[in-house]
Amino acid sequence: MKGSRPEQAVLTKHTDMSKTAETRAVIEGMVDGLNDHRISDIGDFFAETFRWMGNTGCGTKDGLTEFQDNWQKPFQAAFHDKVCVDEARLYMGEWAAAFGRQEATHGGEFMGIAPTGKRIEIRYMDFWKVEAERIVDNYVMVDFPHVLAQLGVDCFNGEGWEAFDRGEKIPPTPEPNR
Repeated sequence: MKGSRPEQAVLTKHTDMSKTAETRAVIEGMVDGLNDHRISDIGDFFAETFRWMGNTGCGTKDGLTEFQDNWQKPFQAAFHDKVCVDEARLYMGEWAAAFGRQEATHGGEFMGIAPTGKRIEIRYMDFWKVEAERIVDNYVMVDFPHVLAQLGVDCFNGEGWEAFDRGEKIPPTPEPNR
């Protein structure tokens, strides 16, 4: 890229590194709370006004009540015997990140799919901002195409780019930059 560049890492530019241990304690407690299927007292970890910003299919939740009513409760109704396994966590000041999977049984309707009873894997990535010992922002990516594939639905109609990996498609030749 020639010329001026966009400013990078604006949200973490002024992070207070002295807050790392506090952030870690909040995140570890919250994950334990989610694994205990806590809903009514999950506010022990989330600010009342926190923002949960998910990818398409997950939506955005403004505040604790929307998170509980529009994510936690429907998710727990669709997926039973759920356990969250963070495969990696990173902490930096007021910020934390993790990726991992949830293992659960599809025991309720999910995106119009009747319960299958299948044990599935739900992959995710989370970034959290912690202030005053509560999560105030949560940026989330949940791999719903992977969930749907395990339930027999190909949301890409065979056009997913895995076909390039398997040699079933030939990558197009990029046009030269102008």
